[in-house]
Amino acid sequence: MLKTKPADVFVDRHNGPDETAVAEMLRTIGVESIDQLIDQTVPAAIRLKKPLNLPAALTERAFLAKFKKIAGQNKLFKNYIGLGYHDTQLPAVIQRNILENPGWYTAYTPYQAEIAQGRLEALINYQTMVMDLTGQEIANASLLDEGTAAAETLHMFHSLSKKKNATKYFVSELVLPQTIDVLRTRATPLGIELVVGDHRTVDLTDESLFGAILQYPAADGQVFDYSDFIRQAHDHGQFVTVATDLLSLTLLTPPGEMGADACVGSSQRFGVPMGYGGPHAGFLATKDQFKRVIPGRIIGQSIDAAGNKAYRMALQTREQHIRREKATSNICTAQVLLSVLAGMYAVYHGPQRIRQFATNIHALARTLETALHGLGVEQTNEFYFDTLNLRLESAELAQALKEEAEAAGINFRYFDQVRVGISLHQNTEIEDVAAIVDVFAKVLGKEVKDTLELPAELEVSWTQNFVRRSEYLTHPIFNTHHSEHEMLRYMKQLENKDLSLAHSMIALGSCTMKLNATAEMIPVTWPEIGGLHPFAPREQAQGYAEIFRDLEQWLCEVTGFAAVSLQPNSGAQGEYAGLLAIKGYHDARGDQHRNVALIPASAHGTNPASAVMAGMTVVVVKSTEDGNIDVADLQAKAQQYADKLSCLMVTYPSTHGVYEETIIDICATIHQHGGRVYMDGANMNAQVGLTSPAIIGADVCHLNLHKTFCIPHGGGGPGVGPIGVVADLAPYLPGHVLVDADGRTFGAVSSAPWGSASILPISYAYINMMGGEGLQNATRIAILNANYIKARLEEHYPVLYTGSNGRCAHEMILDCRQFKKSGIEVEDLAKRLMDYGFHAPTVSFPVAGTLMVEPTESESKEELDRFIEAMIAIRMEVAEVEAGRADAKDNVLKHAPHTAATVLVHEWTRPYTREQAVYPTEYARTFKFWPTVSRIDSAYGDRNLICSCTPIEQYVDAEEQLVPTDKGPSY
Repeated sequence: MLKTKPADVFVDRHNGPDETAVAEMLRTIGVESIDQLIDQTVPAAIRLKKPLNLPAALTERAFLAKFKKIAGQNKLFKNYIGLGYHDTQLPAVIQRNILENPGWYTAYTPYQAEIAQGRLEALINYQTMVMDLTGQEIANASLLDEGTAAAETLHMFHSLSKKKNATKYFVSELVLPQTIDVLRTRATPLGIELVVGDHRTVDLTDESLFGAILQYPAADGQVFDYSDFIRQAHDHGQFVTVATDLLSLTLLTPPGEMGADACVGSSQRFGVPMGYGGPHAGFLATKDQFKRVIPGRIIGQSIDAAGNKAYRMALQTREQHIRREKATSNICTAQVLLSVLAGMYAVYHGPQRIRQFATNIHALARTLETALHGLGVEQTNEFYFDTLNLRLESAELAQALKEEAEAAGINFRYFDQVRVGISLHQNTEIEDVAAIVDVFAKVLGKEVKDTLELPAELEVSWTQNFVRRSEYLTHPIFNTHHSEHEMLRYMKQLENKDLSLAHSMIALGSCTMKLNATAEMIPVTWPEIGGLHPFAPREQAQGYAEIFRDLEQWLCEVTGFAAVSLQPNSGAQGEYAGLLAIKGYHDARGDQHRNVALIPASAHGTNPASAVMAGMTVVVVKSTEDGNIDVADLQAKAQQYADKLSCLMVTYPSTHGVYEETIIDICATIHQHGGRVYMDGANMNAQVGLTSPAIIGADVCHLNLHKTFCIPHGGGGPGVGPIGVVADLAPYLPGHVLVDADGRTFGAVSSAPWGSASILPISYAYINMMGGEGLQNATRIAILNANYIKARLEEHYPVLYTGSNGRCAHEMILDCRQFKKSGIEVEDLAKRLMDYGFHAPTVSFPVAGTLMVEPTESESKEELDRFIEAMIAIRMEVAEVEAGRADAKDNVLKHAPHTAATVLVHEWTRPYTREQAVYPTEYARTFKFWPTVSRIDSAYGDRNLICSCTPIEQYVDAEEQLVPTDKGPSY
């Protein structure tokens, strides 16, 4: 008898183990079923009482057909709104080979630099591009967006100010309105007052001012010379940030040459689709004197054990994880994939072609101004780059223009009742300018007599102080790969240097590197998703509205909460937004004095940093010897600070990978003393379908969509960190100054109203194709995989923490501290794993000297076994050192990783064989992944901080570079 049922179920594609593998793994663990394992792992008191109420799972084909209809509701107008978002063209060779390439988008943050040299070089390109165009001396590897980049400089300069009583920050009224919104949100909890006004009339002698921010070109398109303003500000001990447009700086004098202390902005118009607001790489460039305090990640040059140039994340152990509650920033990520795209745009086009894009845009704007002048329309910007500021005779005429433009599929910006803004962009053609003129002519009742033509030559109408004279993008990297063939090969060369999920599992505890399914990724590059301006009329984005509505509802179901905000565009941003919601709730009740945040000692470093940024005082709660929250200490401190208690920040399952059985009592204790509970959602993938933040007693939780809900890590970003809240916190979710986000007026935390909107379809697809039962099954398999690894490795490595039944959650901590007495560090194990073809698990977090392993549900038993066998083999190599059969310093672990150049030497002098070095398993021999550099000297890179493409030879003596080849790393 034949039976029919769906033949291609997505959940079977997402989860790694099949039925046979599951049965074998259960036997190894010593349980009869997954149900029995879950009962032994997840406390009964917090288990969901009913299945998730989510739509039935769809096949990939059915989902893509459905989503095509949803996306089709979005209307692709010609957008001339500007305001930091512009239509652009991502070269197809970059789209296909980076944005749509899992070799790039499934890679992890480049903490293990030896197997991330490709991404690191791409980020060096990006940093160099930003430094060159802004005229600054150092840049970071990107921030979340322009608004948050501006906010980071506010924090940086406030902390650096020598004017101890200065609490005011001047903000030009011509800064982008969404940036002002984010600045106000970030300034208020710290007691910083924004002084918004005209930069031409502000009193800079005011001793309460510590800094200022200006926009160049301004939000209305005007171009000002800020040299005198900056000089006067410096005379009065103030720092000046200039928010700027990178494309305009190919023609305009860069702010760095005007004396600006920092430049911020977005690199979106360097080939990254608007995507209804994100993700886009914000940038921050500054003077060399601030290199030790610049927030975010910086990529620098160092040398490896053989003396070769190598890239790494510079100064990477600072800020949140070291300084914690003393940190001035909670940034722990970057928009890596987007900054790579923007940097590659500059590599592919080079300085001449990018300047030509800018020239053409300005020429089209001049042509449009002339044509509109002929129709009697007044343009008020004396100097401009791409934006016209037009004044109409009446509000009625402006309204008629809006209606006629939208009928023609065109969006302008409407400053007020009579002023209209038009910002042209890379994709504007002379035919588009003619269409704009036709709309004005029709509304004005006039006739266009002449055919518009783009002039072959154009006299610059700016005064000489605006004209850029300095060179930029002079490094050969920006002047070599201009044919598609050369560009393709260059990108492939970089990709081949990086290990990603396309090669092997990346078992990172707390980071959840699981399948990013192709069907989830496909819609991201559809024009209906990428082509919308975030401030277009909402009726043009009905497809997005449906995505947002469904996703918010589904995330509410998963978390048990009443409302969700999709605006935060990273996990750290979600933390911050969640704490602001709690603060807003207390403030509205007249409890402004409630400012104490209780935070466990084991918490991720962003937790205390976010709390301080939200204006809270951090009080640390002790951990017990078994890694759990010390309930007695928590109760005592909740009682001690009862009158001031704002919240508890807790991660669940714990940062140690255990379902703490006291969690309900912990949350009840906080509520008893008037506080609220914030749950860090880093480990939400161990809750979905089994328990929820609401059940354990949390009031707010951020969700890492780039972990639990399958948005790829992209080499360290993009991420999305929406927050869910209980009903009485819902009024305090983020709002937005330009878009009414469901009636919320609370301040924005990101530049765009729905954050990184264009990658939300990935999580939307995941939930659609998994369904409620599938999501629960993914959680169950994640716990199964983790406990299988634990069962096989615990006789070789002590597992640091477990639950009362000896089970771990979805991750575990392998204790490697005992190896130290034989001279072996946990870093040695991490580097040796590269020789076996693996990225290391999370190193020394949350406990120094340990590895935190998380296999996820997407890895098959075969891949788990391969990883397990590698870990056992490495343990045997450690045993050789412990027994004295291998030298404590001259061994296969200390010299790892081994490059091809290391072993292809005429005379091999090391005490182990070449085969042991590079072919430790048969799999490694057959499918070898070769690290391209030997172990990198991190301390050298920090002492000699070089963060641009400039050859290292210009900075250090050749003699200082050289390191004897076979001496291994510095000890």
